[in-house]
Amino acid sequence: MGEWSFLASLLDKVQSHSTVIGKVWLSVLFVFRIMILGAGAEKVWGDEQSKMVCNTNQPGCKNVCYDHAFPISHIRFWVLQIIFVSTPTLIYLGHVMHVIHKENKLREKTLKSGVASQKLPKYSDERGQVKIKGDLLGNYVTSIVFRVILETAFMVGQYYLYGFIMEPRIVCTRAPCPFTVECFMSRPTEKTVFIIFMLVMSCVSVLLNVVEVFYLACSGSARRRAKMAARGMRSPLSDGGFAKA
Repeated sequence: MGEWSFLASLLDKVQSHSTVIGKVWLSVLFVFRIMILGAGAEKVWGDEQSKMVCNTNQPGCKNVCYDHAFPISHIRFWVLQIIFVSTPTLIYLGHVMHVIHKENKLREKTLKSGVASQKLPKYSDERGQVKIKGDLLGNYVTSIVFRVILETAFMVGQYYLYGFIMEPRIVCTRAPCPFTVECFMSRPTEKTVFIIFMLVMSCVSVLLNVVEVFYLACSGSARRRAKMAARGMRSPLSDGGFAKA
């Protein structure tokens, strides 16, 4: 898990700048994907090539058959998936850090001058808490959309690369194999369980992202209705409507 510590520390910073559903998504990413991948999956796939048995002793045939069946290891594929899916969130974090730094400098400038600036901090408060609105909201929604696209692309890619079931028997006819060779994988059932588990986690991730987009849309619509209602209540007073009554 040591190689994941840097990514985990960065994603942990996003927790305080996300919605409730975003926090759940990050928890799923940490616990059910990164930790499971580091703690269990690597041990299960550690012997995928060394324990593969083929019905020939032709030098190089076993390596060629393995490369044909698995163009990329499941573990490396899932590592790439997690990194790519996390990238839009890290870009959003960079935007948040830039906004906080910029608005903190604005506060420092106002305190030093002693004169209230016409341009007030828009997104953050003195404690560094960020309100997701405006450009930040647009960046946040964009990161969610890209996460959905990347998750879906990786699931489709996994299906076309090697499917969702670990076949115990691999048939290979590539050179330097002298004939049609049959190879047999070790622990195919256990590996299938991990494949299905990671697939389910990908589906859960996509579902949470879609729900979060709807949550943000509903929240924004509710805020707009509240503002319109507040303006409607103030307008009769400003026009003197009640005075005429």
